Amino acid sequence: MDREIIIARIMTKNVKAPEIKEVFVVEDDAAIDKAYAAKFAHENIKVKIAEDGEEAMEILNKGYLPSLILLDLMLPKKSGFEVLEEIKKDPRLKNIPVLILTNLAQEVDASRGLTLGAQEYLVKADIKIEDLVKKVKKYLSKTK
Repeated sequence: MDREIIIARIMTKNVKAPEIKEVFVVEDDAAIDKAYAAKFAHENIKVKIAEDGEEAMEILNKGYLPSLILLDLMLPKKSGFEVLEEIKKDPRLKNIPVLILTNLAQEVDASRGLTLGAQEYLVKADIKIEDLVKKVKKYLSKTK
């Protein structure tokens, strides 16, 4: 075998494939889903979307492990609080950062979300999509 081929094979074995970072958006508003997906795609961030709490848990329970979860609280079928509780009780999912992104601006809701294990509680009306992308990138840079 040619020496260059042997060297190339040795070098290839030592190179790790880049890890794909993906954000799981759990949001029932199709317009918001579309906006997030477009903005994240522009930033080269992959996105998977679930439109209700039950769908989100079905996807996660089938083995999907995103790098980060953006979670709305007011969802059909199963609330975001219920989804968050299930995520944080599952040893396979509990370390995935969850950012709550909701229209619920009450302190009691924020307190509950953070107590259940969300990293941040963001009110949609108070955050620009560009700032959300910066936050997401910050968390993605920390995840393995």
